[in-house]
Amino acid sequence: MRKKTTYACQACGHQSARWLGRCPGCGQWNTMVEERTEAPVKTVRGLSGSGPVPVTDIVTTSEERYPTGLSELDRVLGGGVVPGSLVLVGGDPGIGKSTLLLQVAAALAARIGKVLYVSGEESAQQIKMRAERIGALHSHLLLMSETDMSGIEKVIQESKPSAVILDSIQTVYYPEVSSAPGSVAQVRECTAILMRLAKGTGIPVFVVGHVTKEGTLAGPRVLEHMVDTVLYFEGERHQAYRILRTVKNRFGSTNELGIFEMRGQGLVEILNPSELFMNQRPEAVPGSAIIPSLEGSRPLLVEIQALVCPTAFGTPRRMTSGLDYNRVALIMAVLERRVGLRLSNYDAYVSAVGGVKLDEPAADLAVALAIASSFKERPLQNHLVLVGEVGLTGEIRPVSGMDKRLHEAAKLGFKLCIGPARERQSLDIIEYSGVQSIQEAVEAAMGR
Repeated sequence: MRKKTTYACQACGHQSARWLGRCPGCGQWNTMVEERTEAPVKTVRGLSGSGPVPVTDIVTTSEERYPTGLSELDRVLGGGVVPGSLVLVGGDPGIGKSTLLLQVAAALAARIGKVLYVSGEESAQQIKMRAERIGALHSHLLLMSETDMSGIEKVIQESKPSAVILDSIQTVYYPEVSSAPGSVAQVRECTAILMRLAKGTGIPVFVVGHVTKEGTLAGPRVLEHMVDTVLYFEGERHQAYRILRTVKNRFGSTNELGIFEMRGQGLVEILNPSELFMNQRPEAVPGSAIIPSLEGSRPLLVEIQALVCPTAFGTPRRMTSGLDYNRVALIMAVLERRVGLRLSNYDAYVSAVGGVKLDEPAADLAVALAIASSFKERPLQNHLVLVGEVGLTGEIRPVSGMDKRLHEAAKLGFKLCIGPARERQSLDIIEYSGVQSIQEAVEAAMGR
């Protein structure tokens, strides 16, 4: 067969007949890689094999789930592992993805039978050493070091395990695809094979995926569309805490959050993260504010810290950690225009403590009050939490899940909440002060 040469973007999967310096699909530079196809790519068969059926005639069954032995992971998955599901786990190198999945493999082996752990990065001896260290030893846990996808497929069909874990998708290759492991064609084909196995046999499959420098999953975007669930394992390498976040879940809600602590014996669940984050909070210090955040169904109290100081250069510096930079810049513009804080000649550094990443608008008010507190060198009231979205005109907008947020705040001893005025009549969990504008919020939290 005549060889066919194409160039595929390693970021988005766009294909071109010739090499291009910039991908026309995603705009990334130097991502086009040559791929040669000598044989037609194996066509993935249909998952059902039957014709169209009226939706009213389809018989549904109750959804069965397997507990993983880690309640935080079960929360993120929506209640446990669904048979036949394909779960993608991504994260930075060394963050603990392999450790997490090895603990899950041992727990599933003890509950549902044989679990096949396939590694394309480590030998079976290296995996055994980690398993001994974290106590993940079980006779039903089968280890295999292999990168040939056809060999892995054959072993799965012959051994019929109850679950499969592949570490990682970028290290395996399918022989009928001539491109290198980790390329767009290889990742797409290997994932399609795993998807067919999972749906056809009912075996849940966990797949580890590498991430890019920007923190997104490496490979084509179609990888995330093919799987049922996408989990991100986040955290700072110099901190012991790890956050498992779901961004896609066909069997549960998205934006769920699980928190772990990395120890010598493996990952340990943090069942009350709010109390953990509040233990080391300084009292009566300017620039500190508390937000009762809501991650999926879990309320989480997070401290926002801000430091505002005169700039030594012509252009003031802005830095954020765990918060959206553009959102913080917008809030600072509202503070300057609507409250009269002259921040244009001051540097501002804003951070969410504990390695947590906040992207919900409900954190706007806490960010604004932390910046105002640091600028005025006046601490906020004790036992105070802040929640609300800040608009461009300075108004405070309502947010969802207020009951859950205030229940969590009251449980940890907070006495007062400042938030949107529209919630004033319906909430009596703790003392509630409703405000309509950012100016009222600053006066209520610090006084005139």
